[in-house]
Amino acid sequence: MENLRCEKAVEKKHNGYNCAQAVACSFCKEASMDEDTLKKITQGFGAGLGTMAGTCGAISGAAVVAGLISQDKAGTSQTVRSVMNQFKQQNGTVICKDLKGVETGKVLRSCDDCVRDAVKFLEDALKSGN
Repeated sequence: MENLRCEKAVEKKHNGYNCAQAVACSFCKEASMDEDTLKKITQGFGAGLGTMAGTCGAISGAAVVAGLISQDKAGTSQTVRSVMNQFKQQNGTVICKDLKGVETGKVLRSCDDCVRDAVKFLEDALKSGN
């Protein structure tokens, strides 16, 4: 069964949101934030922090949401660590340019699937209290 939140996030990605925005804006209710504000907050996190050399935007979006929901440094760190570890285990890396195969020519994961992964792993971490 497909995850509805994951697919809504991918739909956002296809409608002009970057990966960070697509993930973060899928959790507006839980983050107690309106979509326009959350979209603005995460606009610089797409494409591996705008350069593809950094952390995948989907993970960055999840990290922003974790901070808004937890509002506690230790809890936020635990949630983000859980998301990053699962993402890295699934995809082999958390770096955008490596996921996109910029240097190797081999795409490890599409942006759509990175968004799906980040949403799913964040949902799981929030449910388990990590």
